[in-house]
Amino acid sequence: MSRLSKYADPLTKPPLDESLYGLSPEEFDFFKAQTGIEDEDVMKRHIIAIQKKAYEIYGYPCIRTFSFTKLKIYRLPAYQSALKLLSEHPDAILLDIGCCFGNDVRKAVADGWPVRNVIASDLVQGFWDLGHELFKSTPETVPAAFIAGDAFDPNILAPGPPVDSVPQTPRPDLRSLTSLNPLQGRISVIHASSFFHLFGKERQEDLARRLATLLSPLPGSVIFGSHGGSTKPEYAEDGLAEHRLFRHSPESWTELWDGNVFEKGKVKVETRLKQVERPDSSLATLLVWSVTRQ
Repeated sequence: MSRLSKYADPLTKPPLDESLYGLSPEEFDFFKAQTGIEDEDVMKRHIIAIQKKAYEIYGYPCIRTFSFTKLKIYRLPAYQSALKLLSEHPDAILLDIGCCFGNDVRKAVADGWPVRNVIASDLVQGFWDLGHELFKSTPETVPAAFIAGDAFDPNILAPGPPVDSVPQTPRPDLRSLTSLNPLQGRISVIHASSFFHLFGKERQEDLARRLATLLSPLPGSVIFGSHGGSTKPEYAEDGLAEHRLFRHSPESWTELWDGNVFEKGKVKVETRLKQVERPDSSLATLLVWSVTRQ
């Protein structure tokens, strides 16, 4: 059984619920600019149609609850630091791992990140293809690189120590890649939202170590994101998962990166907990975080 395979099983997926749909004025403006759709009802029907196709591929909760419309990246405190880093290093590479339809990548490009320096990755090609359908684009009009594959597959992202010196070989053409491994030590900004909390404690540590291999050693290079968190480290039940999921606290998340994944003092870790309202009006606790090279 592959990881998260229960998300693909129609017997364990809750049914879709159109009442969970809702775009803020800001989100609607973004989708209107991307798609050219100006009518709100037409936009709703378009997004729901794509949602249904994606839910047949994998029944992730973020697809069911339309969180793929929420543009997580620009609401995160580290995003402005990432844009500042781009102004200092125009060739900086941005990776969105667990990108789903690529909405956050498109937001970064809209905010000035050169599309030639953007790469996204998710479990299956189908999500990226549906992203083009969702945003009415093509690989030619939005030529961002995409790699389909499991981040725990060493052929996609091999484990290893963080890179401590700048690679001296020429940077590969991002669109030619089928693996993230050629980018180890070359990526300036890694965005990972709604991703880590899909896994148990040991898998989260493994994932953190793998992503750390990609981060450039240059000061200011940053990994950041948000996911489910807690005031204390704890396992949480999730009926869709194959195992209990682990929620880090700000303290345990800091300890994971500073002194475990990276040598103590090599990175600055910033964390905070944030209460957010889900589409069903319940509250969720998010861990908002960044890990920055010193």
